[in-house]
Parts: sequence; C-alpha cells; structure tokens
Amino acid sequence: KLTELLQWYAATFKDPMMLQPPEWFKAFIYCEAFLQMPFFPVAAYAFLKGGCKWIRTPAIIYSTHVATTLFAILAHILFHDFSKSEHLGPQTQRERLILLSIYVPYLLIPLLILFTMLYNPHYNHVEKRKRK
Repeated sequence: KLTELLQWYAATFKDPMMLQPPEWFKAFIYCEAFLQMPFFPVAAYAFLKGGCKWIRTPAIIYSTHVATTLFAILAHILFHDFSKSEHLGPQTQRERLILLSIYVPYLLIPLLILFTMLYNPHYNHVEKRKRK
C-alpha cells in the first residue's frame, strides 16, 4: 500500500526525487532520519510542557539545518532539467510551482521556529547573574 501511495504521489505531483533521489537528496533523507526525527519528541515535550528554555539552542540548530536543506531542494525543483530523469518530473512552470507548494511548508515551519527562538522574549531573554 505504501509503495502504491508513493507511486501515486510521484506521478501526480511529478516528483521524481521520491522515486529516484539524487545522492545529495539521499544525504538529506539520512539527516532527517537520524537527526531531525529524534528531535521531534524532544521538541514536542518542551513545547507542550512550556517554560523549557533549554529547547532554544536545539531548536535553532534544527530549524537552520532544515531550512538550509530546503533551499537546496527548492532550487532543484525550480531550476533542474528534469527531461533527463528516468521518472517524470515537472516540465512546465505551473508543474514546478505545484511541486514547490508541497515542499514550501517544510521551509516555513522551521523558519517560524527559528524566528520564535530568536525574537520571542521568553526564549531570547538573557538571565542576569547575581552579584556576590
């Protein structure tokens, strides 16, 4: 069933990276599996509990890493010549924008986390040290 879903997605949205990922995309998949996925339960705990200022640094690292990988993926979608791909890729600007719209939320959410960690006074507040 999952293979059929993947085939349907790749054909419908013309995303050959899911069926035949370039080497750099495979590296991003491994980063997601071994770095990003373990972060999710930790972040969920910190954000649901609230008041966990220790999540600031891991969240900044996570969000900048994900945003950086997404810039490469979005550039690939916009500028790569998919005519040489074994699997059908986007051929028109409209098809590229549709595929882009699927990936953009994966950029926006980490950027929201990053800006929250950098500019929200709760996470950005520097504690004053007590004088002896």
